[in-house]
Amino acid sequence: MPELKDIATQIRRDIVRMVHAVQSGHPGGSLGCTDFFTALFFKVLQHHPVPFDMDGKDQDLFFLSNGHISPVYYSALARSGYFPLPELATFRRINSRLQGHPTTHEHLPGIRVASGSLGQGMSVALGAALSKKLNKDTKLVYSLHGDGELDEGQNWEAIMFAAHHKVDNIISTIDYNGQQIDGPTDKVMSLGDLHAKFVAFGWNVLHMNGNDMDDVIATLGKAKGLTGQGQPIVILMKTIMGKGVDFMEGSHEWHGIAPNDEQLAKALAQLPETLGDY
Repeated sequence: MPELKDIATQIRRDIVRMVHAVQSGHPGGSLGCTDFFTALFFKVLQHHPVPFDMDGKDQDLFFLSNGHISPVYYSALARSGYFPLPELATFRRINSRLQGHPTTHEHLPGIRVASGSLGQGMSVALGAALSKKLNKDTKLVYSLHGDGELDEGQNWEAIMFAAHHKVDNIISTIDYNGQQIDGPTDKVMSLGDLHAKFVAFGWNVLHMNGNDMDDVIATLGKAKGLTGQGQPIVILMKTIMGKGVDFMEGSHEWHGIAPNDEQLAKALAQLPETLGDY
């Protein structure tokens, strides 16, 4: 899928430029999840960027729980038509609608909930999914979560709730990159066997390579086919933090630091401009 891959390359380019410009932000997880966001917003989601409304009736909804990877979210939103592309240049600046963590009081199209307080996104997404059921809305709810944020107990309450209430119109994805801000997840607090845990909690579990566009498309399609069968669905998505920039790949150190001028130049040399910079 060369067109989607071109979009992903440009989004990665947006990410490093945005974070560099203000010397602030989270490039590692953003780069790792770029292929997922590209597939979701440009292929999978049934959504209507314009006009944007908070309810999202009769369209798929997406909720980002690990809100610190806002650069990839903002780039995907802008490039899929939610707001003007040049606004990406205002990322993390005073009075910008593009705050470091997505918020709602700036009324940025595409953002339906403030996120970044880790562990809360699962509960929010489940609430939206139940709302769709109550309103006889057949569209789906998608959510993305970091593996490190599964350290937060609220997730597991929500995961248990979802199975009990048979919330089968949600597809949650875990960015399983094995890294969090303080180091590898296995050293900070081991997650154990996530597959077995989700199965034990009553979820239908899929796996995918989040940095293989074809696998992302195929797995999201398979997940969609499993909805409506009485079980919530989770995808354990293996990614490489910093994917696409060789000196950032696989290191937790790039969770929340910005590249300097020399590093930006090296990164951009690996990410050729495909669709035009903002």
